[in-house]
Amino acid sequence: MKEPLSLEPGRVVQSIQGRDRGRYFLVLENLGEDRVTVADGLNHCLKNPKKKNIRHLHAKPNVVKLSGIRPEGGPVQDSDLRRALEASGFPVERRLCKEG
Repeated sequence: MKEPLSLEPGRVVQSIQGRDRGRYFLVLENLGEDRVTVADGLNHCLKNPKKKNIRHLHAKPNVVKLSGIRPEGGPVQDSDLRRALEASGFPVERRLCKEG
């Protein structure tokens, strides 16, 4: 039997439940109690990450090293998350806003 992939920070995951079903995220922090925080840099940013139950996520084999994501140094930004997801082959779904 295959071992389940761990949800350490930097792991690419796909949401399988909720409004964000089908979208790809990076795990930012493991909160314990079967919960993690995730962000994609577009819909859920670093300042306000999404808290997800790990049963609602499907882990992918890709892991992005969050400390080395920004080659020029400095703090990680939302654009860095989007670039890392797209470079790993996981598209970030960009939605067009309706004009009121």
